[in-house]
Parts: sequence; structure tokens; C-alpha cells
Amino acid sequence: MTMMMFSLLLLLCIHCPVSMSVTVSSSKTKVEVHEHTDAVLSCDFRTEKDQNPRIEWKKKEKAVTFVYFNNKFIGSYAGRAKMEGAALTIHSVTQKDSGEYRCEVTASDDHVNFGEATVTLDVHGMRLSSTILVPPHIPSCEVPSSVFAGSDLELLCKDKQSVPPATYSWYKDNRALKVSSDAAYSMDARRGTLKFTSVSKVDSGMYRCESSNSVGAPKSCVAQQLKVIDYPVDITILIAGASGFVIVTLLCCICVCVCRRRGCREKKKTKSTKSYNPPPPPPPPPPPIHNIKTYKPTQSFMI
Repeated sequence: MTMMMFSLLLLLCIHCPVSMSVTVSSSKTKVEVHEHTDAVLSCDFRTEKDQNPRIEWKKKEKAVTFVYFNNKFIGSYAGRAKMEGAALTIHSVTQKDSGEYRCEVTASDDHVNFGEATVTLDVHGMRLSSTILVPPHIPSCEVPSSVFAGSDLELLCKDKQSVPPATYSWYKDNRALKVSSDAAYSMDARRGTLKFTSVSKVDSGMYRCESSNSVGAPKSCVAQQLKVIDYPVDITILIAGASGFVIVTLLCCICVCVCRRRGCREKKKTKSTKSYNPPPPPPPPPPPIHNIKTYKPTQSFMI
């Protein structure tokens, strides 16, 4: 009787289909690699019926962003990642690639049509003994938009994060600048400076700086426009005017000094303090005549 029951159950298992759903897993849920190496994020899946399920990769940061969507890579992953089945390979990873990645498989024909697996990626700087090596980062470049012709100029470039310290090279219109005896500029590869003693209009152009060291690929800042313009007036006129003003000022100072030594100020002061004598007043008018007796003859004489 027992053997008959077992046989019946075995026949039912053989003839009745087993209901399965899509399953997704990862053989390595935590991946640790060094910068500028390849990171492989594994994802294995099995479906019930769907032979062409939809595969997506997402990265969880402050928000969830797509890595692989609609059979193509998105954003910064385009051109530097590939898919093998459902496994994701990212080439030349940087520390910005660290984070939590999620493999999602959707099988629309299955009874349970969705499954996912999570893989954590940690990217570390390269180590040599006890020193952490850091590849070049995008340097900060200081290029003025305009400058007057004939003036001196210094362009600055700095990458503070690379270890060992980066060396720098400058490019004008995407052509590397080289130092020579007849060049109108000088460069310091350690400090990242590009100096002009007297710029001219031929120095106008698009300038960018590139930092590099022995760890990783060189990095460059965005090219910036430098325009060399003429002075609003001829520089010789300005120099002549300034020289004339200085000469006139010196002559005035010399004249004042000579005048003081000869006593010009004392003479003027003496002349100005001389007393003023007004003219004498007119004489007073004669007094009026009063009580004058008139002579009257008493006798007449006859000759």
C-alpha cells in the first residue's frame, strides 16, 4: 500500500508542471577594487518561461540613477562599461563610482515577473607601501578673459589632490606649448605657471592646462579664451605726456628753491608792509569879517 501511494505521488509530480518565478542573485555582493582598474558586478538570473527578460542596472546615491536602461548605458557610463549576460563591467573606475548598485530583471511571462540583487562597490586609491597614490584630478586654471598688449601676464594651474604631486603642461588652441630660447613665454612644470613678459595679439587664443603623474591618466581643465587688446591710446603718447609732466614739476620745484634762497619772499613782505602816509589836509577857510567900520569923510577938500 505504501509503495502504491509513493508511485501515485511520483506520477503526479512528473505530469503536473511546477510553478516557478524569476530569481536573481549575485555571486559576490561586495566588490573592492583600486582606482583605474575594472570592476565586475555579477548578476545571475533564472526565469520560468521568459527567454528574453528585461535587464536594468541602477545606482543608489542620494537618488536612484540609471546605469543600464533600455539596452544602453546612461550618462558617465556610456563608452566605459559593458554587459555580459546580466553581469556589469565598469572600466577604469574612480572613487566616484563607489556606491550601491542594483540589478533588476523583469520577466513578463513568468508567474512572479520581477527579481533584483544588490552589489556594493568600493573603489580605493592605489597603495604603494604605506602611501596612498591618487591619480590626477581636473586642475583649476586661472586665465584672464582679456589683457592689454605689452603687459606682463601669468597663467596659473593647480591640482591639489594628486599623489605624487602632478606636473603640468599648457596648451594653446589644443597644441602643446614648448619652451625654447626664442619663445615669448616661460613655463614651470612643477608650479603650473605660464608667464609672458610682454603679451602681443598673436598670444590670443584658447588656453588649457593638463595635470599628470605616474598613477593615472592625465586630466585637463576646460579651455578658456584669452584676448589681447590694444591700449585705447598710443602708449608712446602716454609715456611722453607723463615725462613732460615730471619735467615741468621738477622745473617748478627748482624755481621755488632758487627763489627762496635769493630772498624773494622777504622782499615781497617788506614791500607789502611799508607804511602809508596820507596827503596833508587842506587849510581851513578864513574866518568871516565882522564889525568893520566904514570911513566916511567929514570934510570935503577942494583943490
